[in-house]
Amino acid sequence: MPVEPLCSWARTLSNAELSPATMKDYGRIIARFADFLTGRGRDLLMATESDVLAYKKVRTRLQERPIGGSAWKKEAQLLDQFYKCLVSAGIRNDLPVRALARGRSALAPAIKQRMDIRHLTLAQYRYFRDVGLGGQRSDSTVDTLFRGWSPHRNRAAADLALGTGMRWQEWATVLLPELGIDVGHPVDQVEFTVQACAKYGKARNIYVPEESMRALELYLLLERPEQAARSAARLQQRHRDLFVVSRIDHASGRISGQLDGLKREFVMSAMSADLRRITVRETSAGLEALTVFICHGGLMPRADSWKRYRHAAWRRMVAGAGERTPLLPRRRWRWHDLRHTYALQMLNYLESLMDGDEPDAAARRRRHRSWLSSHVKLNPLLIVSRRLGHSDPGTTYEYLEYTDDLLNEFDDAFRGWVGDLGQEATYAQIASHALSLEKRRPADASQR
Repeated sequence: MPVEPLCSWARTLSNAELSPATMKDYGRIIARFADFLTGRGRDLLMATESDVLAYKKVRTRLQERPIGGSAWKKEAQLLDQFYKCLVSAGIRNDLPVRALARGRSALAPAIKQRMDIRHLTLAQYRYFRDVGLGGQRSDSTVDTLFRGWSPHRNRAAADLALGTGMRWQEWATVLLPELGIDVGHPVDQVEFTVQACAKYGKARNIYVPEESMRALELYLLLERPEQAARSAARLQQRHRDLFVVSRIDHASGRISGQLDGLKREFVMSAMSADLRRITVRETSAGLEALTVFICHGGLMPRADSWKRYRHAAWRRMVAGAGERTPLLPRRRWRWHDLRHTYALQMLNYLESLMDGDEPDAAARRRRHRSWLSSHVKLNPLLIVSRRLGHSDPGTTYEYLEYTDDLLNEFDDAFRGWVGDLGQEATYAQIASHALSLEKRRPADASQR
């Protein structure tokens, strides 16, 4: 039986082509607010400003675990959007909350939220990757008590995240063909496009450094084949629910196969995370997932699984912490902290290229002004902004506050992070690739 005004609002959302996860989040928020109003003897159509402000007070102050400003901002924006939809449809005459100066909502957080930028030092990263995710001891010896599953997968994921600066939903959903694996010939440089799994669907090119690929190759050689073979027969039984790939065109970035009994073809960069998860290929043992990272069931791990791996790594790090281990923060490391680390190290290195050998601060400032006015395309902030896929370059500027943090600054900007000792990829290598691309673009444009 239809429940108004929720059904009318849901129909409006369905036309916005939102992801299923976003639709679920929106549904939970409105249902929670509706339950709160029911406890006050009201419904969604009868809500007043006092009801909404009381709800804000409960969510941000009175409940057992109050939510933070960023979480409340999301709920406030949705409630505002919900009631604007009702007003435009003629279901309500006005909004329940008055607008403040310059159209600002009274529900919005009083303090403007900023990015929560946390980054790792080299020692902290190696401790997180090798001890937490990889199951080693702090002295780099093998921990015979480690009972984790797939340490090479988790280490490779960390190296890929740090070496590319990708968001979680971007690196966790990468397909084997996107990395040039099984392409049939040696691949010199690995570069591919992310779009459907990127934030706001904004396409950008991703460069994978050589040592990130070596970490992945170790996982693909030692762990993944056994995991794939173990689950091949199980996936074969589910083939009707999967996208079984029959042809991969590496040159055009397209794959084709059977999905729901129909012949389908997709551009890999335009494939959603849900579609990538059910994409498989036929092998002699049965079906095998086409995503790089797989779990017990043979398919791509979901967000909860990666969260579980990270929490288990944190418990190991805390248990092994001592005088000789790196200082740990009060809060767990997040996968997104690797992206922040990538951004800060790239900015530091690119700015050091601008400074050159100038010892005087005033001379460095003159060099900066000349450099930026003559070579806007090579602006370090804009390069990092493009590499991270930021819609607003102003977001990237927030990283500048952390580039002069002496406690977390590298002694050697060329020191590598990704890969094993003695075989590290350097940010010089990654930045040089970025700079060569930026220099190539104006030249290409002039030839057109």
